[in-house]
Amino acid sequence: MITVNALSEVAALMGDPARASMLQLLMDGRAHTASDLAITAGITAQTASGHLSRMVEANLLAARAQGRNRFYRLASGDVAHAIESLMALVDTRAAPAAKNAAWRRDPDLRFCRTCYDHLAGQVGIAVTDALTQHGHLEPKGARDWRLTDSGDLFCRRIGVDIPGVRRAGSRHFARQCLDWSERRPHISGALGAAIADTFFKRGWAERLRRGRTVRLTDSGRRALGSHFGATV
Repeated sequence: MITVNALSEVAALMGDPARASMLQLLMDGRAHTASDLAITAGITAQTASGHLSRMVEANLLAARAQGRNRFYRLASGDVAHAIESLMALVDTRAAPAAKNAAWRRDPDLRFCRTCYDHLAGQVGIAVTDALTQHGHLEPKGARDWRLTDSGDLFCRRIGVDIPGVRRAGSRHFARQCLDWSERRPHISGALGAAIADTFFKRGWAERLRRGRTVRLTDSGRRALGSHFGATV
C-alpha cells in the first residue's frame, strides 16, 4: 500500500520548478547530460546534480555514465504517463500560461510530439481513434487497451514488430495515456512505442534535433489516410 508520506515525497520532487523543467525536457524520450538539464532548468551544475540524485533515488530517473558525462532519462513509461497526466490537469486551469510555458501554446507541439517513446498530440489521437473505430483496439478496463485479432494483423501489415511487443516482459502492453492537449487517451506502453518506431523507420514522421516536437512528413500524411483512414 502506498503511504501518504511516500506519495507526498514523489509529488514534492516533481513539483519543484527546476526539477519539473528537467522532467519536461526528458519527456522527449532521449537521454540528456546533467549540464544540458541544468541549462534547461536555469540552475548551476552543482544544484542540478543534487536535484538529479534525488530523482534517481526516487526512481523517477535512470542514470548512465558514458565517458566523462552522465546521462539521465525517465526511469519508465509510468513516470512519463504521470507527467503527461499532470500536464493535462495543469492545462485545464483558468490562469494564462506562463511566458516560458511554450508547451502549452505551441501549435506544432500540440499537433505531433513524443510522449516519452510514443506519439501524442493530434496525430497520436488520430492513430488511436482510427484503430478503435476499425475494431483493431478496444478499451481494457480503465487504464489499458486490448489489441484485437484484426488489430494484430493490421499492425503486422504496416510493419509494427508485434512479436517484439509481446516479448516486452513486465512492461505494459498497451496503456491508455491521457493526452494533455487533446484531453483523451492515446496509446502508450510497448505497443505505442512500436507504432511510433514504425512511423520513424518508414519516414512517416521525423524527430527534430531538440525537444518533443515531431514533424509529420508528406508520406506520413498519406499513410494516415491510406492505412488508417484518418486525416489531421
